[in-house]
Amino acid sequence: MKPQNIESLWTHLHWLTVLAQQGSFTAAALRLGVSKAAMSQRIAELERAAGAPLVQRTTRSVRLTEAGQRLVEDMRGPFEQIAHSFAGVRDLAGVPRGLVRVTAPVAFARQQLVPRLADFLRAQPEVRIELDLSDRLSSLAMEGFDLAIRHTAAPPDTHVAWTLCETRSVLVASRAYLRRRGTPREPQALAGHDCLHYPRAQETPTWHFEAKASAPRITVPVSGPLVANNSEALRDAALTGLGIALVPDFSAQSALQSGKLQQVLPQWRSVGAFGERLYAIRPYATHVPQAVTAFVGWLREALSDGFAP
Repeated sequence: MKPQNIESLWTHLHWLTVLAQQGSFTAAALRLGVSKAAMSQRIAELERAAGAPLVQRTTRSVRLTEAGQRLVEDMRGPFEQIAHSFAGVRDLAGVPRGLVRVTAPVAFARQQLVPRLADFLRAQPEVRIELDLSDRLSSLAMEGFDLAIRHTAAPPDTHVAWTLCETRSVLVASRAYLRRRGTPREPQALAGHDCLHYPRAQETPTWHFEAKASAPRITVPVSGPLVANNSEALRDAALTGLGIALVPDFSAQSALQSGKLQQVLPQWRSVGAFGERLYAIRPYATHVPQAVTAFVGWLREALSDGFAP
């Protein structure tokens, strides 16, 4: 390749690294804000200039050839450094701006985060949020996220973490279900009820309770007609009268406030079902964009009161 032609291919090389990260032309084009046709054309031009195929195309995804993978591995570090340096220069202006890529649990994001986001985006018109709703534990650095919101007992010590608020797990049921089946007065009574629960590793589903922090723990085996790995689904099933659900307070807050659901065994504390705090987590970095700092600050204020009904 002639040296004078290399400079014209910087964009092509960057798009190849994005394609490798996203795994498809459609997703890469969406990430870059261009058309799929433009994306395909740039990669084809790069392949012609390189004199070798860089991408193996299938109907649903792409794989890099050995030559393509080598290019991506060599280019990833320089492009990350360019992005880092440019973000630092832009931050000198003192105004939060740019894209913040955030991953958050599905139920929390739908019920608590998205309804609040308009306030932040109006206050910070130069900031854009790209929100990934997933209960999967993503690798922030590998997948390019600036921030993760995690519902956990303890954040990973390999990242920087801020506590957003305390949370608790609550038992909820509809009035119709409690009229039909009766209201449990102690945890052991749950063994005779239809319990809607989140699947865990153990073979026999169990819920654990304490009357207070220093009291002996009570373990109750539970069963019911529905198991779901999403607290929003469990809450909605409880709303239909299907049974008693154990969900995070942020999932139940609205339904408890409206009276559509009733809290069951409020004097008992559920232990180990879900995380005890919400955290904002980011990878370690020497420079943190002001947009990320501003978003974390807003999250801490917006969620500081927690989710008590």
